[in-house]
Amino acid sequence: MDKAGLRFGIDLGGTKIELIALDPAHAVRLRRRVPTPQGDYAATLAAIAGLVDAAERELGERGTVGIGTPGAISPASGLMKNCNSTCLNGRPLKEDLERLLGREVRLANDANCFALSEAVDGAAAGAEVVFGVILGTGCGAGVVVRGHVLTGPNAIAGEWGHNPLPWPRDDERPGPACYCGKAGCIETWVSGPGLARDLHRHAGLDLPADEIARRADAGDAACAAALARYEDRLARGLAHVINLLDPDVIVLGGGMSNLARLYDNVPRLWGRHVFSDRVDTRLALPLHGDSSGVRGAAWLWEG
Repeated sequence: MDKAGLRFGIDLGGTKIELIALDPAHAVRLRRRVPTPQGDYAATLAAIAGLVDAAERELGERGTVGIGTPGAISPASGLMKNCNSTCLNGRPLKEDLERLLGREVRLANDANCFALSEAVDGAAAGAEVVFGVILGTGCGAGVVVRGHVLTGPNAIAGEWGHNPLPWPRDDERPGPACYCGKAGCIETWVSGPGLARDLHRHAGLDLPADEIARRADAGDAACAAALARYEDRLARGLAHVINLLDPDVIVLGGGMSNLARLYDNVPRLWGRHVFSDRVDTRLALPLHGDSSGVRGAAWLWEG
């Protein structure tokens, strides 16, 4: 396959699998989404293969395939690790997909794909250091320096979501249990389910994150208080990143990134935790929206 031809990018998310087809000029030829089979590895493989097969039949072309995954391939074993879609963990995802699709497949962490897309021609275009965060079903991040993704020898660069929430308050200890086996991980607080869990804990209400935001905007006091706690925790988590990495731009992705209030409120809060007299890091909405990760996956074949 000529690398200059059609490129398929696939975003393997916790709730949906999205495919995009890009031509050599990076124009979108086709986009499709299907629900992610829950807890079923074989059905997930079949869903990905089905998307690619249907796209190639519709377009009449064969293409390269890049996939953004919710974890990473272990350099030690070659198997998937650190996936919040836990049915993928310990599985030879790359090899299984290559067998089904009959070609080489390139995989990268979904947050790395997201960060790369926004660093190349998105909200952080031209920035030297970019931290791309996905706030959705889980909470991941990727680091791009001078246009190149940092992976690291352990394939965990950017895994901020599985560090403890910084500067925890007394009522935040030990924190919610995380699928990784620890408690109080940043992911358990600033993912969409983390916001919903916090509202239930404080007000006894069971609402999804988007409904919490809608009710908060309409004046619901319990939902507004939950969102304020969420913003404070997100600010603390990102201040930790700024103290360590000092990125030029932090780009938010995932469903929670659609909350417009975050871009004003979080930077106002993080300064008290950053070890500097002022904070010039910019918090940005993704230019390519929730399709940024899938575009980055297609670009895994950019050379």
